[in-house]
Amino acid sequence: MRMEWRRFALSPWTWGVLLGVGGLSVTARCLGATAAEIQAVDTGMVALLMVVWWSSAILPLWITSCIPLLAWPCLGISPDGFVADVVLAASPYADAYSLLFLGGMVLGVALETTGLHRRIALHVLVRVGFTPGRLVLGVLLATGIVSAWISNTATTVMMLPIALALIRELGARTGRRAPELESALLLAVAYGSSVGGIATKIGSATNSIAAGTWEQRTGTALPFFDYSLAAVPFAVLMMAAVWWVLAKHAREGPVSVNASRVTLDQELHALGPLSKHERRAALVFVTAVVLWMLGDILRPHVQEMLGVRLASRHYEAGVSGLAALAALLLRTCGRKELKAMPFSALLLLGGSFSMAAGLEMSGLTSMAGSTLASVLGINAWSDMTVVALASVMLSAVASNTATITLLSGILPARLPLHLAACFGSSCDFMLPAGTPPNAIVHSTGLVPMRAMLSCGWKLDFAAMVLLILYGALLLSPCLE
Repeated sequence: MRMEWRRFALSPWTWGVLLGVGGLSVTARCLGATAAEIQAVDTGMVALLMVVWWSSAILPLWITSCIPLLAWPCLGISPDGFVADVVLAASPYADAYSLLFLGGMVLGVALETTGLHRRIALHVLVRVGFTPGRLVLGVLLATGIVSAWISNTATTVMMLPIALALIRELGARTGRRAPELESALLLAVAYGSSVGGIATKIGSATNSIAAGTWEQRTGTALPFFDYSLAAVPFAVLMMAAVWWVLAKHAREGPVSVNASRVTLDQELHALGPLSKHERRAALVFVTAVVLWMLGDILRPHVQEMLGVRLASRHYEAGVSGLAALAALLLRTCGRKELKAMPFSALLLLGGSFSMAAGLEMSGLTSMAGSTLASVLGINAWSDMTVVALASVMLSAVASNTATITLLSGILPARLPLHLAACFGSSCDFMLPAGTPPNAIVHSTGLVPMRAMLSCGWKLDFAAMVLLILYGALLLSPCLE
């Protein structure tokens, strides 16, 4: 931590942003801005500070995520006084979506601890095939399916050993390396984690932030099933684009079909039959998924039984919490694995929600929304073009969570635009720093920057085109 603070103190990011924030705030006062405008500028500068520090990782993410706890009471952005400022800053950290995400993390730990995650992934690989294109497709599908239910980073860490085992076996049997195929398989892990995470509300913190902010702004819940109904088709289309680009990249690499089959068969044989802990984890996981998918049908009955009104997020969080509790009681989670869970992700969620709440209360959201609305509303095609360009390009230089936090706070309250921004913020493929999965696979040394840039720019472009077409032809007509 000492080195982190030293790097923070000496970083040009720190001084540049602090001077810029202070300079804009002073400028607003010198130009005779009203008190409301000054407050909006100050709040926006704090949000900008958080975005830059999130993106540059100059400080640990959890420290940056806690800035609203100090900033909003100090700025006094609520008209109801200091206590209201404290509540405004702190309450988002206990949001129901945090419990939903926590339960999802515990389920992911249960899958990892019991080894069920590897069994699922290996069976998918065996059934897909063993040519270079099919190997890439197998890794991509296995990663995407798992990533729909556990965090992108956890999925990448889980799938990386399988991809590396395939690469090692290929090299041993052929007697030579296949750099194109190696990088394609590892990029399939990174990109599959990002795209697969789009499919469900718990697949990525980005989705939880988007759904939570939408409900916060409109008072209307975005149910689990409704979100997936909109997200899964786009994820499938994007997955097809990823496969096409990576299969083309891998085509020149030599591959041994027998070597690949031997590797997977050995992995599956080593797992043996389903253990009792795997069966328990499967039961908890499948039950939770079914309850989430049937939420709109079951929630009224639960409300009647409990005698309280439940929002969609409260029902989903309750299912998530009960599933996590069941996983713990059935001993499908190891203590070591539970301690290693990224609890800082919960602070990241809370910080994102608190940042959005502060922007809303200060009036900056409505001001920025009015400005953005001036270039939106012409027609569905132009609106989706603006949102697609903004979300994909911003996610290339800022974290996915920072991207969706900003966009969901300033976009007009129109669900198609919010969903498009949510999907686009997960579509960063070009740079290692853009998202943890990219950084993890790049750190293996088997994915040259040239390969990531070559595949990534094509996929960034494909994501923008797909978002425009999908949003204008399907989301806008169906949801507005």
